[in-house]
Amino acid sequence: MPGTVVVGAQWGDEGKGKIVDLLAARAALVVRFQGGNNAGHTLVVEGEKVVLHLVPSGILNPDSRCVIGNGVVVDPVVLLGELDALERTGRVVSPRQLLISSEAHVILPFHVSLDTLREAAAGAAAIGTTKRGIGPAYEDKVARRGLKMGEFIDPARLRARLSRSIPDKNKAIVGWYGGEAFDVETLMRQLAPVAERLAPYVGDSVDTIHDALEGGAEVLFEGAQGTLLDVDHGSYPYVTSSNTVAGAACCGAGVGPTAIQRVIGVVKAYATRVGHGPFPTELEGPLGDHLRQRGHEFGSTTGRPRRCGWFDAVLARRAARLNGLTELAVTKLDVLSGLSIVRIRTAEGWEEHPGWNEDLTGRSTWEDLPVACQAYVRRLEELVGVPASLVSVGPGRHQTITR
Repeated sequence: MPGTVVVGAQWGDEGKGKIVDLLAARAALVVRFQGGNNAGHTLVVEGEKVVLHLVPSGILNPDSRCVIGNGVVVDPVVLLGELDALERTGRVVSPRQLLISSEAHVILPFHVSLDTLREAAAGAAAIGTTKRGIGPAYEDKVARRGLKMGEFIDPARLRARLSRSIPDKNKAIVGWYGGEAFDVETLMRQLAPVAERLAPYVGDSVDTIHDALEGGAEVLFEGAQGTLLDVDHGSYPYVTSSNTVAGAACCGAGVGPTAIQRVIGVVKAYATRVGHGPFPTELEGPLGDHLRQRGHEFGSTTGRPRRCGWFDAVLARRAARLNGLTELAVTKLDVLSGLSIVRIRTAEGWEEHPGWNEDLTGRSTWEDLPVACQAYVRRLEELVGVPASLVSVGPGRHQTITR
C-alpha cells in the first residue's frame, strides 16, 4: 500500500503545494488531512499562478482524484468560491475529481466572527490567527457540538443544528465582545444554496482511500501549515488548531500507520514564519528584507509579510523525529543566490558557509548546481539526518531537481 505523506517541517509556507503538485502526477488520490482555509498552497504551472486553500494541490493533475479528508475543517462558502475560481480559469472540478468527506467538520459564519472578535479583544496578547474561524470550529468538534458536512447538506438537519447553536454563540458574540448577533433564517438563506451545490461532492472518503491503497495505487497525503505549528508539538500557544505532523494523516484520512511508506518533509533553504511566536534565527534588518522581497514572502492566505531568517537545523532535526521523515524536499534554494555567506543554526551555535552568485532557476540537474550550493544542501542533510531527494530552484513545476 504505497502511501506518501508530505508535510511542512518548519512553520508552514515551505512550498508543500508545489511538491504535492509535482508528485500528484503519479498518484491516484491526493488527500488533504487537516487544517482549513488558513492554509495557502501556491502552484505555478506553465507560468500561471494558482492559489489553493481547501482544494488539495493535486487538482491540476487531470488523472488524480482529490479528497478533503475528515480531519479538515471546511468553510463551505470559501470552498465553493474556490471551485468557482478554478472554473473561471477553465478548470471545471467535477464530483469525480473532488470528494469531500461527510465526516469533515464545517466552519460556520459565527466561527469566523468569534475568531475575529477574540483576536481584536486580546490586543497585544493576540496569537496572530488568520481569523478564518479555524480554532472555534475545532473547539466545537472536540466539544462534540460541531456540524459535519454530511449534516450540512441536509436542510432539515442544518436548520436544527443552527437553532441549537446560535443562542449560545450569540451570548459570546454579543454579550462578551459586542459583536453582531446571528439568526437562523439569515444563515439558512446564505448557506442552503451552498449546501445544495456541494452535496454531490460529499461522501464516504475512508472507503475510497482504502480501495485505492488496497488496489496498489499511489495515495498522496497532503498536510497544511508546518510541524512547528502543531498544536501539541509546536511553539504553543503560537500554533495552529490541529496536528500538523505526519501521524495526523492516519487520523485525518482514516488510515492505519502501515499504509504509509514515505514521509517527505518540505523545508525552505532558509526559514520564514507568519504571525507571532518565537523565531530563533529571525533576521530583522536589511538581510531579512532582502530575503522577503527576493523570495516573495507574503502570506498567500492573509497577504501578511513573512518574518525571514536563516535555516534552523536544530528545529528541523526535531521535525524529522516528530514526523519520521524519510526524505527532504528543499525549496527556494534559488533565493539564496547572490549572498556571500549563508548561515545555519546548529546545536553548537552558528555555522557560516560560502554563498554562490549563480542564478539557479535554469539549472536542471544536481551536477549543474554550484559547488558551494551542493555543499550547503549536503550540510543540511547531515544536520537534519535525512537525505534531500528533491531540490527546488524556482516556483515552476519543472524547476525541481530529483536526486
